[in-house]
Amino acid sequence: MEYKDTLLMPKTEFPMRGNLPKREPEMQAKWEEEDIYRAVQERTKGRPMFVLHDGPPYANGDIHMGHALNKILKDMIVRHKSMTGFHAPYVPGWDTHGLPIEQALTNKGVNRKEMTVAEFRKLCEEYAYEQIDSQRTQFKRLGVRGDWDNPYITLKPEYEAQQIKVFGEMAKKGYIYKGLKPVYWSPSSESALAEAEIEYKDKKSPSIYVAFDVKDGKDVLDTDTKIIIWTTTPWTIPANLGITVHADLNYVVVNVSGTKYVVAEDLLESVSNEIGWENPAVIKTVKGQELENILAKHPIYDRDSLVMLGEHVTTDAGTGCVHTAPGHGEDDFLVGKKYGLDVLSPLDDKGVFTSEAPGFEGLFYDKANKNVTEKLEEVGALLKLSFITHSYPHDWRTKKPVIYRATAQWFASIKDFRNELLEAIKETKWVPTWGETRLFNMVRDRGDWCISRQRVWGVPIPVFYGENGEPIITDETIDHVSNLFREHGSNVWFEREAKDLLPDGFTHESSPNGQFTKENDIMDVWFDSGSSHQAVLEEREDLQRPADLYLEGSDQYRGWFNSSLSTAVAVTGKAPYKGVLSHGFALDGDGRKMSKSLGNVVVPAKVMNQLGADILRLWVASVDYQADVRVSDAILKQVAEVYRKIRNTFRFLLGNLADFDPNTDKVAFENLREVDQFMLVKLNKLIKNVRHAYESYEYAAIYHAVNNFCTLDLSSFYLDFAKDVLYIEAKDHHDRRSIQTVLNECLLALTKLVAPILPHTTDEVWGYIDHVEEESVQLTDFPEYVDLPNADSLEQKWTAFMKLRDDVLKALEEARNAKVIGKSLTAKVTLYVNEKSRQLLESISENVAQLFIVSEFEVAGSYEQAPEEALKLETAAIVVSKAEGETCERCWVVTPEVGKVEEHPTLCPRCAQVVKENYSHLS
Repeated sequence: MEYKDTLLMPKTEFPMRGNLPKREPEMQAKWEEEDIYRAVQERTKGRPMFVLHDGPPYANGDIHMGHALNKILKDMIVRHKSMTGFHAPYVPGWDTHGLPIEQALTNKGVNRKEMTVAEFRKLCEEYAYEQIDSQRTQFKRLGVRGDWDNPYITLKPEYEAQQIKVFGEMAKKGYIYKGLKPVYWSPSSESALAEAEIEYKDKKSPSIYVAFDVKDGKDVLDTDTKIIIWTTTPWTIPANLGITVHADLNYVVVNVSGTKYVVAEDLLESVSNEIGWENPAVIKTVKGQELENILAKHPIYDRDSLVMLGEHVTTDAGTGCVHTAPGHGEDDFLVGKKYGLDVLSPLDDKGVFTSEAPGFEGLFYDKANKNVTEKLEEVGALLKLSFITHSYPHDWRTKKPVIYRATAQWFASIKDFRNELLEAIKETKWVPTWGETRLFNMVRDRGDWCISRQRVWGVPIPVFYGENGEPIITDETIDHVSNLFREHGSNVWFEREAKDLLPDGFTHESSPNGQFTKENDIMDVWFDSGSSHQAVLEEREDLQRPADLYLEGSDQYRGWFNSSLSTAVAVTGKAPYKGVLSHGFALDGDGRKMSKSLGNVVVPAKVMNQLGADILRLWVASVDYQADVRVSDAILKQVAEVYRKIRNTFRFLLGNLADFDPNTDKVAFENLREVDQFMLVKLNKLIKNVRHAYESYEYAAIYHAVNNFCTLDLSSFYLDFAKDVLYIEAKDHHDRRSIQTVLNECLLALTKLVAPILPHTTDEVWGYIDHVEEESVQLTDFPEYVDLPNADSLEQKWTAFMKLRDDVLKALEEARNAKVIGKSLTAKVTLYVNEKSRQLLESISENVAQLFIVSEFEVAGSYEQAPEEALKLETAAIVVSKAEGETCERCWVVTPEVGKVEEHPTLCPRCAQVVKENYSHLS
């Protein structure tokens, strides 16, 4: 007889190797065929809703690690919610308007000047849909489950129609106005920008000190005095109309080599050092308020510069006398408005000087810095030129510097409902909690939102003008344009004349002759995506407003979180979300930003082709995603190793349940051995902790808890000694069925608990589990935490035993290294224990030698009686020696009992008994 044929070895076809790059696409094809998204929605219908509203990625280019991090996090949340009592639809979306698509077409050789606006927009739309198709394929490859056949897209007619409604509602409440004021202007984009579209980078700029001659000193200053200003933008000097001082500051008139100058008293020393003055003599000190309305001469042109008072003047840098160009700065504009100054902005859309700046016409503003400085030197007004490197605003799309430029723009007045916005922020749950402070401060400090853009690829601002130039925005025009867009899309605005876009028979007092024009600017793309609460959550029957959660990168505090809040509070008085969760950026393994030039870019598609989407997903679960996260080949390799351990655990569980039917073989909890009960207590605790971690969006806690359970509780302890029962005992032996009962519970619970993180692997595992009804693990619910009898005392007792066992394993390892024993089954363990350990061991009814995986075990005396050679550890003094006897051919236990049963001379009595009773037919 071949005794190996009598062993109940694991049997499963579940493969050891994941082969995920090949297997996952097959799994996804199966999901598609079964329409798993619809099946899940059908199953959870009628439950309380949980809506995670997808922030739209921009439809341009392949997805990067930031996209993967974002979409996987969303998918884990939605999958978890649908398995824990909620109906959790997921509607993905795309942001599709704006400059990058216009730029992409230009780069492809499209000549805009050879076509109409409507024709160019059609090409933009086609390009956007191509990008959506490409990105959708990549997102689905990540294993993200959603309504991919019916996403929301900001260029769709029904979306644009709702966006017009949002604009109209805000206008109706008086929040929308057109005004001439300085805004961020991008010469490289030829468009106004919102604060959210600005990023700061270092820039080298000229730093100049300029003297303005006093023309009328109002009996405070003599006309032979010069007021000194400092600026890092010499190109704005042609637009200078004034000088601003602070009413409460002291200003000194100083004599330097016979010339009188005015600076703030607190800045005299630094100005002297900068310009190179030696011993300036203070002639006079005056308060800033005394300088009000003094007139100085512009250093280049024949015009006045008015001295004004402003709260924005500080003594942090400069001279305390601030060069003021109302057309090129927000503070300048406000103080100039107060004093009735014009708004002069002598630049065109490309940042080139116009005829309003004689002598500099045709020059690009940045190039003009040199010419302006030379002119100032020529007229004797330049006191000092140097260069500084400072943080300067840049266009986040083109990466080129932006300027402040006064133009007529459409604005949403934030100040009119700022308090409501701040209140809505307080009522929202923020994770991490600092998100609340960040957005609160942004909203508290922000100016009005510039919502118009001088581009063509976007949603038109739905405003008509009468003959007298008066803007027309009425309920009637808004409803009509919204309906037109719903029917034809927004391209209709560019295909028809103004009169054909108005309701039939429309009249307005500003146009008695029926002559109308239309606005040509489009809306800021943040207004597009910021309207999604109306255009998606309200528009679609399968969703609801407010959403339970918005989840995006931390850059969206100034972007989508902000614009969504502004439009939602303006229209509904409430935030569009109940909770906001943010994540950091994906960096390389050294914590550097990924860039093609550094060659440190980790591409999701490449990772999936080499390792699989589930490895990428497990990486997302492993990191502290609320901060910036690192990813590299080495990091992913570590994650793949953890995946391998989890997969092997599933394989072991499946293999040892091949002959187990829970309907007939399951052992009731009270009839399990204590060690088996203990394992169910540990599993139950895992269920509780993992469920709590999912609720708290703490995926790293799940990653570590599951990994520890698989490697420490199961692999290193329970499954290790269980082999001696599972393989060796008779099929229906009580101890064997006890262990299988635990293994079955572990298999079902683990498969469900990690399903949101590893959907491909767990669905694959589910396919190998017998006796389950559901087609997919996605159609099941999480295991519930239950109060098991005596859970605390069981855990206390067996945790103490585990500590003792660790000490025994340490002693066995030392004995193995000293060549005293080979494998642990060749060992005898003799313990000398304290009273506590003695009581513990006496209370254990299980086979302790089996739990230690040794052949023989005894307690020989107290700790104090231990011989010198004993290894003295915390729980016991331990002597490891060779076990006496022969090795059983079947179970490998070493015992003097081998050969006692005549017909099976190479077996121990236990094995002989099992063979005799169950396998006599094999002899």
